Amino acid sequence: MSKKIISTTNAPAAIGPYSQAVKVGARVFTSGQLGLDPISGELAQGIEAQTHQAFKNLEAILKEAGGSLANVVKFTLFLTDLADFSTVNTIMAQYVPEPFPARSTIGVASLPKGGLFEIEAVAHIE
Repeated sequence: MSKKIISTTNAPAAIGPYSQAVKVGARVFTSGQLGLDPISGELAQGIEAQTHQAFKNLEAILKEAGGSLANVVKFTLFLTDLADFSTVNTIMAQYVPEPFPARSTIGVASLPKGGLFEIEAVAHIE
């Protein structure tokens, strides 16, 4: 099975030796997305703004792969403060339609560039 690299200028460029996403068959595996503005490369300010921007970045990558957030079967979320869990849930519900995919949320000590929130996904896109 061949793999296809997914890349779009509508999401931040990789900040290391990795791709925004890789498609293998009907599965798309995204790299983690921070709340970075794709043009300036700067982090949005605060957990709400970073969460919105991270979902927009992820959405742009999935669109480039031929799908949308509705195609996600598993999210992994990373928070530097688990007290933000309910805020992230509220924002996620604005972007992700039911039926909701599987999800893990992990509290971490830190994220790249000082981010407060990061999200990665596995999607099924025919």
